[in-house]
Amino acid sequence: MKRLIFILLISLFLTASCGINESKTQSETKITESTSDIVTDHPETEIDTHTQTQALTESALGTVTSPIAPAEQILAEMTLEEKVGQLFLARNPQSEDEGIDTIKERHVGGIIFFARDFRHSSPEKFRAMIDNYNENANIPLLTAVDEEGGTVCRASLYSSFREEKFASPSELYTEGGLERILSDAAEKSEFLLDLGLNFNLAPVADISTDEEDFIFSRALGLGKKETAEYVSEVVKVMEKKGILSALKHFPGYGNNEDTHTGIAYDKRSLESIRENDLIPFEAGIRAGTPAVMVSHNIVESIDPSLPASLSEKVMEILRSEMDFHGIIMTDDLSMDAIENFTESGEAAVLAILAGADLLCCSDIERQHEAVLEAVRNGRISEERLNESVLRIINMKLRYKILS
Repeated sequence: MKRLIFILLISLFLTASCGINESKTQSETKITESTSDIVTDHPETEIDTHTQTQALTESALGTVTSPIAPAEQILAEMTLEEKVGQLFLARNPQSEDEGIDTIKERHVGGIIFFARDFRHSSPEKFRAMIDNYNENANIPLLTAVDEEGGTVCRASLYSSFREEKFASPSELYTEGGLERILSDAAEKSEFLLDLGLNFNLAPVADISTDEEDFIFSRALGLGKKETAEYVSEVVKVMEKKGILSALKHFPGYGNNEDTHTGIAYDKRSLESIRENDLIPFEAGIRAGTPAVMVSHNIVESIDPSLPASLSEKVMEILRSEMDFHGIIMTDDLSMDAIENFTESGEAAVLAILAGADLLCCSDIERQHEAVLEAVRNGRISEERLNESVLRIINMKLRYKILS
């Protein structure tokens, strides 16, 4: 009797197992058929059918979860202080030791170098300093410089780095047209990368054809069509070389005064700005620039109450109208145009609330503390903070600064 009961139990178990296997086989068959339909519907898309089928099968059986994107994974492991720090491109302090302290204490996203940082240095010393900075950074740094050529040169200003400083775009164009400019852009990119610099705040996308304009000496000096082509092609060269570019100074400097010494009021109509000044920026965005720098000018036709770098209305044009998904960065928030308008700590907070991702600053302590406090008290949401941090991390991943 016991033997008969045992045989019956075994039979029931085998029947149940066959049912499970049959059900699983039917499920896999349906998934395979579904995958086949996907491939058939999109013959132009290369799909690994085996991998797709396996992934769908495993998902249906509940054995796979959605992978976390690298940037999101990095973000999840960051402290609040580290997140806030990533939003800052801080001016290099007077000494290397101070620089290391800034990196360790403020967790800055990057360092921007000026002429004084090259004056008493050499290529070997400068490379060693960059290496030292990165060794002390939790997340590798953006290492930035304004090497436009002409009146704005930093490293090439000194013969210990280059025999002659880089020429301005207008000089190069006169010498050999766009071809000469592009060969210069390639050489300049290699020169900077060799020093450990991965971010050149160029090209200048401003249109200026009047020699009396403040920005004329830094611009191409030609109309919107030529400037747009110049900007687009230079961005492509820099992208190919693997160095970050930044279009400046959005939404176009025009004939405005120098914002290093005070507020400049732009009285041009929005129609004029759209039909002229935005054209080179659109070209640079289409060419793939990772960053756009916003000016401190008060553009009255867009926002009569705030400098562009603090204006949500100005940045909304970049995001919505021009479909720019990269890094929006400010000019230095310690410039007189901002210092005379609001305290620099408040300026950093306002810039982030307006939509800026990366803040250039010469006053990292005050600005970092102000932003940190604004996040802690809820004035800046952590969701808003994370949005900018993710853009910066993704940019570092894209250019292999971070891997």
